[in-house]
Amino acid sequence: MFKKVLVANRGEIAVRVMRTLKDMGIRTVTIFSDPDRIALHTLFADEAYPLGGTTSAESYLKGKKIIDIARKAGAEAIHPGYGFLSENALFAELCLENGIAFIGPPAAAIRQMGDKVTSREIMTAAGVPVVPGFDKPDMTEADALGFAEKAGFPVMVKASAGGGGKGMRKVNEPEELGKALRAARSEALSSFGDDHVYVEKFVEHPRHIEIQVLADDHGNVIYLGERDCSIQRRHQKVIEEAPSPFVTPQMREKMGETAVQATRAAGYRNAGTVEFLVDKNRNFYFLEMNTRLQVEHPVTEWITGLDLVAEQVRIAAGKPISLKQEEVRLQGHAVECRIYAEDPDNNFMPSPGTVQRLSTPAGPGIRDDSGIYQGGEISLYYDPLISKLTTYGPDRESAIRRMCRALSEYIVAGIKTNIGFHRKVLNHPEFVSGGHDTTFVDRHLDELLQSATGDEPLAIVAAAVCYYLDRQPAIGSGEARKCSPWKHFQRSSWL
Repeated sequence: MFKKVLVANRGEIAVRVMRTLKDMGIRTVTIFSDPDRIALHTLFADEAYPLGGTTSAESYLKGKKIIDIARKAGAEAIHPGYGFLSENALFAELCLENGIAFIGPPAAAIRQMGDKVTSREIMTAAGVPVVPGFDKPDMTEADALGFAEKAGFPVMVKASAGGGGKGMRKVNEPEELGKALRAARSEALSSFGDDHVYVEKFVEHPRHIEIQVLADDHGNVIYLGERDCSIQRRHQKVIEEAPSPFVTPQMREKMGETAVQATRAAGYRNAGTVEFLVDKNRNFYFLEMNTRLQVEHPVTEWITGLDLVAEQVRIAAGKPISLKQEEVRLQGHAVECRIYAEDPDNNFMPSPGTVQRLSTPAGPGIRDDSGIYQGGEISLYYDPLISKLTTYGPDRESAIRRMCRALSEYIVAGIKTNIGFHRKVLNHPEFVSGGHDTTFVDRHLDELLQSATGDEPLAIVAAAVCYYLDRQPAIGSGEARKCSPWKHFQRSSWL
């Protein structure tokens, strides 16, 4: 087993990975940009080394510099987290060339699965169902229109090297196609340095369901159930849960076996996710394979009892997966809300700034993977994810109720957050019934952005109390001495 591992990331995922490494008795090394010099991940690591720079391109994407730091620190392996270099085949190769283990899949698998056109071809050859699509070099508008008219509108234009909803356009009518192709190509070029796009049939009102897989160097491949990621905004996941309220036991087994088939076809090792679009008749189609740990991985850990990061590390060290397929047991239900520093009332714009007050939820069945602390900064240079808040219960209803309670306890002051937005989603009858699909947020956005009437009086009272407390004399002077310091602190912290 490795003795020292460098975590090539920042924020909540860097802290989350380092926690498992410390549990395994492995020393942790991290890197930090200039804005992150006192970030939580920097302070949490056993060793931290400066990258310099401010933007991602100037810091966390500097692969060669990160390799040099790893060698200097004596790290035997690098865990890339997600984002940044996690799906960069060249970085994986660079690690190998320098005798450093990359805690992730082989570079060839990253490269093949990172290109949506290539991955579709591989899956088709392996007998994995894919959404009907069309692609060819230098595809013209006439080529795309010919396919769209044959397949039937609507269709999707997608960037071949894309991800996270970038370089993606839905086309409802023939006259929209040319503009969508130009816009998708432009966005793909600026985001990924590659303007290659393709067209595929749009699945009406789909569910987005993904299968977690593990594969090792000993020929073992297993699946760990599914995650339902259908609550999305602009093709970005917002709330995830496991298992899916839409998937039957027979469907789960069939999807899992198909995901294993896809994993083998890709020559994949380590942890990965096979993503599917599922129509209303429960037909499922391969969407893509994410060659890294997913943001929503904690919900799978809740229902399986596994530590996926520990499995990643074990596999990278040459060890077999710690259990066989027949030993996988799915118990209970888990829900995840991505807590972002963003302003839902201002088109979800990022809300950077100082976290002036932070009180996180606690209690049975609650987990908060966070990368911030009170007094810390949400940087304008990076993704504004504050934490992954997950809850667990014996069934879906109890997990959702627990999440509602957790969100009511979550206090972040000094910046805007989407906590209230999550509460609206979780209490919506369509979500509670499990009948939602990927169009849910778009269809109900105005309703979800409305202030909860029941919260307004509480907000007014809270503001008045804060105003009052801010103007009280400090403890230990004047009239404040008449109040027990213990009671004063306890009341202030509760408020």
